[in-house]
Amino acid sequence: TKGLQMSEAPGRPRASWFERHAQPCAAELLGSALFIFIGCAAAVENAEGAGRLPPALAHGLALALNVAVLGGI
Repeated sequence: TKGLQMSEAPGRPRASWFERHAQPCAAELLGSALFIFIGCAAAVENAEGAGRLPPALAHGLALALNVAVLGGI
């Protein structure tokens, strides 16, 4: 039907307020905090001669971890 949302699909109960609003906001906050914390920690702990590769890898791995853990939300 026209205008049918995913939470209102036939045979599926309507999602609660927590699942629709609070859970995605908490996942976004946790994911952003983890991404920023790991990236900044890698940049601060970067040795003088190491270059740009370790912080870049840390950001990439943090992003992959966020997608793997929080992607379903």
